[in-house]
Amino acid sequence: HVDAIHPGYGFLSENAEFAKACEDNGIEFIGPTAEMMDRLGDKIKSKIVANSVGVPIIPGVEQAIASEEEAMAFAEECGYPVMLKAAAGGGGRGIVQNRDELLPQFRSARSEAAKAFGIDDIFIEKYLENPKHIEVQILGDKYGNIVHLFERDCSIQRRHQKVIEFTPALCLTDQQRQAICQDALKIAKAVDYRSAGTVEFLVDKHGQHY
Repeated sequence: HVDAIHPGYGFLSENAEFAKACEDNGIEFIGPTAEMMDRLGDKIKSKIVANSVGVPIIPGVEQAIASEEEAMAFAEECGYPVMLKAAAGGGGRGIVQNRDELLPQFRSARSEAAKAFGIDDIFIEKYLENPKHIEVQILGDKYGNIVHLFERDCSIQRRHQKVIEFTPALCLTDQQRQAICQDALKIAKAVDYRSAGTVEFLVDKHGQHY
């Protein structure tokens, strides 16, 4: 007999099925809708959204890699190093430096994805060496109003997992900061995002963000 549920943080706050269950039972889910989570929570789908509104994305495939042969073909065309990532989340584990490393890393990445997220969908993209990991905080209401709360630098990591976040990001010029924040808003507006959210970017050594 409740009107609304706040899921806290972590697991249920990012679970589209839980948000959908609330919606189906007339309960207000305090967070993004199930549809928004589905479109942005999956890294492959979120890249498609970004691409549709002109936000640059790291060169890579826009669907789950179904076979070892597909992964090999992309790596040969794109050039090494490449990164293997779970579609459902995480920063990625498998940095592949050459052809000999690809198949063992591919199998390991699928196994890790299945254990962590329950699905073994992974994708592959060009690996950016020594990038900055920049996140933009956004807030949206039910009435189409969306704002950003600027950026934070999350580049201090261990095994591709964030350790410290700080703001402002000292690596950005004012022009780069404005561009990256505006691109975060483009993505949020593309799905009429509501509630609090984070849009994640990588910035390469040339200052280009993806």
